[in-house]
Order: sequence, then C-alpha cells, then structure tokens
Amino acid sequence: MLDAFFKLKEQGTSVRTEVIAGITTFLTMAYIIFVNPEILSTTGMDRNAVFVATCLAAALGSLIMGLIARWPIGMAPGMGLNAFFAFTVVATMGFTWQQALGAVFISGCIFLLLTVTGVRSWLIAGIPHSMRSAIAAGIGLFLAIIALKSSGIVVASPATLVTLGSLKETGTLLAILGFFIIAALDVLKVRGAILIGILVITALSIALGVSKFGGVISMPPSILPTFLQLDLVGAMHAGLLHVILVFVLVEVFDATGTLIGVAKRAGLIQPDKPNRLGRALLADSSAILAGSLLGTSSTTAYVESVSGVQAGGRTGLTAIVIAILFLAALFFSPLAGSVPVYATAPALLYVACLMMRELLEVEWDDITEAAPAALTALMMPFTYSIANGLAFGFISYCAMKTLTGRPRQVHPATWLVAALFVVRFAFFSGG
Repeated sequence: MLDAFFKLKEQGTSVRTEVIAGITTFLTMAYIIFVNPEILSTTGMDRNAVFVATCLAAALGSLIMGLIARWPIGMAPGMGLNAFFAFTVVATMGFTWQQALGAVFISGCIFLLLTVTGVRSWLIAGIPHSMRSAIAAGIGLFLAIIALKSSGIVVASPATLVTLGSLKETGTLLAILGFFIIAALDVLKVRGAILIGILVITALSIALGVSKFGGVISMPPSILPTFLQLDLVGAMHAGLLHVILVFVLVEVFDATGTLIGVAKRAGLIQPDKPNRLGRALLADSSAILAGSLLGTSSTTAYVESVSGVQAGGRTGLTAIVIAILFLAALFFSPLAGSVPVYATAPALLYVACLMMRELLEVEWDDITEAAPAALTALMMPFTYSIANGLAFGFISYCAMKTLTGRPRQVHPATWLVAALFVVRFAFFSGG
C-alpha cells in the first residue's frame, strides 16, 4: 500500500530508508519546539500553549506536505518570521499578539491566493537574485542580534548604542559554550547537532542552578490560550498592512527557495519532466493558515530537510514520519519549559551564521545590485525590523537602476513592492 501510494520503488527507496530519513530530518529541526515558545512567549503568549501549537503546526504542515505533495520535506514555524512577529510587530510596533496572529492568517490567505493564481511564480521570477540572497542574510543578522542580546553578550550603551556585555556571567558563558558545541558537532556531521547543543546547555544550566528542572514527560498542556485567538478585525489596522506585506514577501522567498532547493537535491525536479512543485507550494501555503489558527507564527518548509534527503528520503513518507515524531514531542512539554534562554540563544546564533552564507550569491561587482543588497541586510538588525530592511532594499534597487539609466532592468514585481513600501513610509507610521 505504501509503495503504491508513495511510489517507493520508482523513486529508488524503501520504507526503512524513508523512516531513517524522517528521523534524521526531525532531529535536525526539532530545536524549533524549544526555540519557538521562547521567542513567542516574550509577547505575552502562554509558553505551554505555544509549545503545543508549534508541535501541532509542524505535524500538520509536514502531514499536508507528505500526503498532498508527497515530497520529503518537513514543515514548522519559520525562524526569522517568529522573531519579526515577536520583536518587531508586538514589542516595537505595539500591536497585540492576537492582532499579529490575525496578520499571519491574512498573509496566509494572500499567500494561498498568489499560489493558486500563479502570481507567486511571477513574484519569484521578478525579484532580483541578489535581493533574494540579501533577504536571507539580513534575517540571519536579525536573528544574530536577538541571540547576542538575549544571551548578554551584547548590551545597550548610552555612548555607542551597543557594547560588549560581561563575559563573567554564568548564563552568558553557557551561551558561548553552547555555540561552540553546536558548531563542532555540525562540522563533525553529528545528526541533531543544534538539538544536542540545546539539551547539553539546558542540563548544565540546571546543574549550575541557573534554571529550574520541570521534568521530562507529561500529558500535553492545553492549547486553548492560543487556539483560535487571532484578532482578524484588529489585523485590518492600517499599521499592520505593511506587516502583512512583509509576511507574504518573506514567505514567498523563503518557502519557495527552500522547496526548490531541497527538491533539486532529491532529484524531484528535472528538466522536461512533470513534478509536484505546484502541490508542494499549495501544501506550504495551507500550513500557514493552520498554524495561525493553532496559535503560532508562519509555518514554512525547513531547509534542514536536506539532511533527510542526504539520508535517502525521496517521498512523502519521510514527511509523514516527521509529522508523527512532532506529535510524539507533545509529551515533552516539561522539558521544553526547562530550557533557558541561554540554551536557545546559541541555536539562534548558529542558524544566523549559516544564513550569512547567502551573501556569496550577491553580485558584488555591480554596485546597483550590491548596494541595495547590502542595505537590505544591514537595515534589518540596525533598525530591529525585517520590514525596514526590505523597504530600504527594494526602494534603493529601483532608485539606483533608474538613476544609472537602467530602469528597464527592474521587473514590474520589484517596482510594485517598492511602491508599496513608499506608500507605507509616506502615509503610515510604525516601526
């Protein structure tokens, strides 16, 4: 039955290989069940409910991907967008987390509409390659400043805005140690390096009395504090319009790039041959809607799925295994509650380092490509906003191409996005 549905023999795989691939991918992305509640709980959301929402959103998203697209790709709330949700939309701009969830839901509806109508493909084709790479790198820098601040490595300074914090604090030293553990394990090709790093630092933190141990296994806590708590009416607020735009843009670039990249690595997209990319795009669009209803930020495809592909995963059975494991993770809420910020910060910082590799793809020899890309990446951490980085990047790209006599090199999609951000700065206040 499994072979008939997933065409295992046709893809040159087996049930055993797919199960191993699913376990491998889960181990590399399971850190999100600890990191996501840590980030979103800063908004006032119930941490335990966010933990449940994270597990359920990841399970549901992976299940949809496995059954509809039948691709070996895991889904979960995305890094970067959860930080934008918590630290920009709620903390900086002052909206409630319920309104932010409403914005995620609306962005999901738009995302689904763009996918079904084919506009998503038009947008992807129209955004310059350098800008796409800069967006990923900029989000990495944004995650880095959050990690450095939360771990105490970087602190505020009235003279220089930021400065080096005290490196004698136990928590800060644990965060530094955690980063080196994760990096070393990853270099040594140890599966689940980030997850292992988080658990090791958590154990050390408890042993040193920095954090309290809440247990390991229990029945899942209630999801009711976040379930269906989105405020759709509040999300229609004018100040949230550009927030929705940012959610859509990042979802479009991040998810599509990940899906295509992992699928190519698995040999699922080949020239002149039919593929299931359309179904995969539909699956990840649907997962965003489900996640917002459960009570978490945007759900997206995870690039960590490459580890499962490397282990031989080629079909949706891999994604089904990932979904089952995320459901099993529901019973580890006490452990998730015991994880301190000093254990999740190094995970954020390491993910940030990996995302910085995208800067290699920028066309540095062409200043009309390089300068907008650099502005995109730099403005995200320095204004503490992914939205501002996107705005400066798109507007400067159009301006520089026009001022150097090359306006025809700018795709209509880029002009549209830039115009929307100009309208936002001209008529709407906000961070």
